[in-house]
Amino acid sequence: MAYNANPASYGKPAQRLIHRAALVAALDRAVDAKVTVISGPAGSGKTSLLRAWAAGPGQRHQLAVVQVQRHQQDCQQFWLAVLAAVREASGASGDSEHLAATPDFNEAAIGERVLSELAENREHTFLLIDDLHELRSPDALLQLARLLERLPPHVHAIVATRRDLALRLHKLRLAGDLAEIRAADLRFTPDETRELLKASGIALSEAGAAKLHERTEGWAAGLRLAAISLAHSHDPERFVAEFSGSSRTVAEYLLAEMLERQPADVQQLLLRTSLLDRVNGELADLLTGQPGSERILLDLEDANAFVVSLDAGRTWFRYHHLFADLLRLELRRSLPEKLPGLHRLAAKWLSEHGEIAEAIRHTQAAGDWCDAARLLADQSFSLTLDGQAQTIQTLLRAFPPGAAADGPDLPLARATSDLAQGRLDDAAAHLSVAEAAISATSPERKHRLEVATAALRLSLARKRGHLTSVVEQVRFLAAPLTGQSDEDIALDSDLRAVALMNLGIVEAWALASRDSERHLREGAALARRIGRPYLEVACLAELAFASKIEPPATTRQRCREAIALAEQHGWGGEPVIAPALVNLAGTFILTGEFDEAERWLQRAARAVETDTGPVIRLLLHHGIGMLWSGRGRPRAALAEYRAAEQLQAELEGSHALAAQLAGWRLGTQARLGQLTEARTALAALDAELAGSGEIANARAALCLAEGEPAAALAAASNVLTGAAPAIGQLTVTEANLLAALALRELGDQRAAIAAVESALALAEADRLVLPFAMTDSLELLEAMPGFETAHAALLHDIIDILRGAGPAPRDETAPTAAEQLSASELRVLRYLPTNLSRPEIASELSVSVNTVNTHIRNIYAKLQARDRSSAVQRARGMRLLSEGFTSPRSPR
Repeated sequence: MAYNANPASYGKPAQRLIHRAALVAALDRAVDAKVTVISGPAGSGKTSLLRAWAAGPGQRHQLAVVQVQRHQQDCQQFWLAVLAAVREASGASGDSEHLAATPDFNEAAIGERVLSELAENREHTFLLIDDLHELRSPDALLQLARLLERLPPHVHAIVATRRDLALRLHKLRLAGDLAEIRAADLRFTPDETRELLKASGIALSEAGAAKLHERTEGWAAGLRLAAISLAHSHDPERFVAEFSGSSRTVAEYLLAEMLERQPADVQQLLLRTSLLDRVNGELADLLTGQPGSERILLDLEDANAFVVSLDAGRTWFRYHHLFADLLRLELRRSLPEKLPGLHRLAAKWLSEHGEIAEAIRHTQAAGDWCDAARLLADQSFSLTLDGQAQTIQTLLRAFPPGAAADGPDLPLARATSDLAQGRLDDAAAHLSVAEAAISATSPERKHRLEVATAALRLSLARKRGHLTSVVEQVRFLAAPLTGQSDEDIALDSDLRAVALMNLGIVEAWALASRDSERHLREGAALARRIGRPYLEVACLAELAFASKIEPPATTRQRCREAIALAEQHGWGGEPVIAPALVNLAGTFILTGEFDEAERWLQRAARAVETDTGPVIRLLLHHGIGMLWSGRGRPRAALAEYRAAEQLQAELEGSHALAAQLAGWRLGTQARLGQLTEARTALAALDAELAGSGEIANARAALCLAEGEPAAALAAASNVLTGAAPAIGQLTVTEANLLAALALRELGDQRAAIAAVESALALAEADRLVLPFAMTDSLELLEAMPGFETAHAALLHDIIDILRGAGPAPRDETAPTAAEQLSASELRVLRYLPTNLSRPEIASELSVSVNTVNTHIRNIYAKLQARDRSSAVQRARGMRLLSEGFTSPRSPR
């Protein structure tokens, strides 16, 4: 991954280096521009210049320093490092959410977050990005260019690179906001060469110093290598006279000279650890076979011998890239027989310490292709979860043709990579190849591969929207882990957590809600145990959809829990949290809080911009359609329902929203007068769908639009009697209202009032408003005699909302679910705004005075009220009473 350099090291003067005042002054002038690019070949002194400038007198700026790792493939690792560096520079890192990788990385979103945090911190800030040429992601470079063009006025960027990159900074150049320091600017002058020799204690004649400058062409690395060798030379003049050639051959010559003059233990450490991109003392001890490596690395850094520490504690180090390249060349030349063993040792240590991608690279470098394929197959799912999909592709390309081709491992890894990249057909093909090869593997390996292929097959089915085809064959994934080694259990855990998540999603969409909730909870718990917050968030987000049959308050609570956890990790705008965002919006739509719902739907729409699967986009269109239906905009609602049904065509089999979606689309067409189209679509439905309660309601709406109230009543009655099964109370509430509309048309006003009362009774517990809005029931409600309803507060609230007044303000201090008022307490509460005495209330309710007293005491306790007046005030704030409501009945 990309890592942050220690910013403090950029403010620390490098030892035994001269102060190149003219060059530092040139950079000081350059950084007045918005962006400064320092471009020069390896060893030209770019990093040394940055450090000298950062340590200069009078510098009062914040430094956000990012050191790009060698061969950085994954843009996510780079951007997380940039964001972490910005936060560390501002001192906000401890107060911000934890940054973690995600397979659903939204690069544009994190780029905006970096920009936002830079803008919020008003201090003068420099963003330093060193070794940018190591970033191999075109997408990351494109996003970086956008960031550089939009930097706030108090922020400047300095980019160091070996070569020109496709950053497309022409706009900055034309605006005069781009400064450049090139290789020619970085070369040492003759005077600086003499100053370096003097600072290194090297006595060389004027002619010798001139010759050294000529031979090195002022190349910083060459001069430093020469100075190290000359410090131990018995004849400096002769040394300078004897080497010549290109910068590469000069460097090789000088490196050989320098190594020969080092103690044996230093030579051995430098050569044997050069194959690593970064090294610490423990790993160096392992490769050298001797203790004390950390002290040598610290001494080398102190001597400025091309060794740089990477952390504030100086425990991890890297070699200057040019130095490392030359050391590796010398290692291959001098110790070729040792190389495979060194790579194996490094791979084993790195694998044990969680550095999987590096472990695979070293296994490949050792030529152990089968072992590398096995390790990649075992870990490809985990690497994907860590946001390293591009790294997987790079590792796959490193296998030569024919290597490890017979087993299931490489096809399995390729299937994982294809799945992460959205290449579903390729993933299916590779998965089939892997499954065919599993039977030839050893028994202890076979189970692991079966778990992997089953998990991948389920992920593939879910991404394709094939929601019912593979549930049975993968139920064993939910079984407890037994009879396996600790290593196998650890390898299986990621796969099992993902499988439980996907299984729960499939079951939720297949209306197996109880099984779905169980599997999603198990998946979240497992993810929490194994430290996979992304999977935990994903399970909790999907749990919100699985709980659609639960009361809206329960769904709302689950949504908020998932969203809060996602925000802790910086995923508040990622596709992983979209199900919770959409379902939270849905709970507000149900209760008529349309403005709040729209806010969450807009956030959900932004989150799914990078999601290519049909399921979540279907859910979003369905939610937006509900919103427009609730707001009385049927044409806009119909467009959303149709968009959702187009996505539904990509799904296999029926799903949880199919009946509701079809029913609402048909009912909306009927209310818009599209009667022929609605009748044709109704006739085309399959028998199972046509027999649902949701379609019965659509049929009732269509009959009402056609002027057939008796037929409408018959259709709605099928829902009310249970002859047409409905998903939940929402459909039954809607059926009562459709029946009321039909009864009104038939002239039976009293029966219509009774049907409305039944609808209000069903809606009371959850404060449902949507069914009344969708059925255009305002006139029904306005005609409702206030003294004949036990739900006057809800009645008045719904009327206010349908008239456009919106819901009453929500009291965020409302009691928890365990403290909600009982039905009997609610009935007593509705008499408290009146001037009726307690005995009169008891008489109205046909209960004893003692019962009324008990209920009132409970009401006061639950509402945290002191008296009758404050209880009424609190109840109105919590929307348990309407503001304008005074009495269920007039006082006697």
